[in-house]
Amino acid sequence: MSDAEYTFLVFRGDANGGEEREYKVPAVPGMVVLDAIHWIQAHIAGDLAVRWNCKAAKCGSCSAEINGIPKLMCKTRLDDFQGEDVHVAPMHTFPIIKDLVTDVSWNYTVNKRIAPFTPREDEPSPFIMYQKDVDRLYEPRKCIECFLCQDVCHVLRNHGEMSEYFGPRFMVRYQYLAMHPKDSLDRREAIKDKGGVGLCNITKCCQEVCPEHIHITDNAIIPLKERVADEFFDPVRWFIRRRGDARNAKPKEDLEGSGVEPQPQRPRPLESPGGKDIAAS
Repeated sequence: MSDAEYTFLVFRGDANGGEEREYKVPAVPGMVVLDAIHWIQAHIAGDLAVRWNCKAAKCGSCSAEINGIPKLMCKTRLDDFQGEDVHVAPMHTFPIIKDLVTDVSWNYTVNKRIAPFTPREDEPSPFIMYQKDVDRLYEPRKCIECFLCQDVCHVLRNHGEMSEYFGPRFMVRYQYLAMHPKDSLDRREAIKDKGGVGLCNITKCCQEVCPEHIHITDNAIIPLKERVADEFFDPVRWFIRRRGDARNAKPKEDLEGSGVEPQPQRPRPLESPGGKDIAAS
């Protein structure tokens, strides 16, 4: 790069293959990588494909790999690349559609397999919750679904275990649901068998690339592993559960789809004509 321009090497191609092509981009103070890609589109390569939307690091659309590191193009300043060539490539983990655009639809398929937030049918509305419980739910809700964590996860990226592991983004979603005091489902078996949390070996690479600075490993994956270990691998807890009242167990998330496993029908209290429970009178 000279004082007046940056050298970009941008991947051009599709699912059948491609290569890097070099572009010279004028240097402008405060420029980010997405600005440079737009300049290339406007002045050199109008057919360059790139996905973007807000340019404010909130939509998660402009994910790419910049000099080998998964980042948002709109949040990556060119000041960080003084004296370097800038390599821009599509996310490695997902199939390429064209140039910098990848097919991330697998993530939405995974999302459909997770049962949604499910309060009890008799839960009074509006919800009344302790403030400390509300505060705990803020961090996982910051996810913008840029899927950079999915891209960098070696279980998905290097080993291709997409049929066995949902990936860090959805461990964050599971932890949100597991922490929510008004969610009525027992999700621990689904987290273990359907989500595949045991495949994560805590390298924290997902946490390092998160643009929202969510502590994915520390505050989502490790707590989920602890929940699963307590439920399935702690002999003392197992013995206590065996002696407990199974009628008080929560309904479980369906291990196949996104529904709820059928639960045994429990006797409902008789009601008086006025609607009051006879058993409570």
